[in-house]
Amino acid sequence: MLNFFKAARETAAAGNGQIALTPRERRLLREEIERTQGAIDAARNHFEQVVDPTLIDCYIYELNAAQLRYQFLLRKFKSQEG
Repeated sequence: MLNFFKAARETAAAGNGQIALTPRERRLLREEIERTQGAIDAARNHFEQVVDPTLIDCYIYELNAAQLRYQFLLRKFKSQEG
């Protein structure tokens, strides 16, 4: 995961800010999107099952973070299609 972002930063720095991904990097990005979708589902499931107020807060933050990460990754993926 960190290698993907490192490669993306290096590619952006070399060009005009538009990130051009190799097929391998695109595959890694898709895999990261799928993992993030799984994290969203897991956070929702945990949120729905807990009753402790502290854990409820924890899963709200976890869900929000995963959703923001998903939006970020999706924007990156879509920018490659255009």
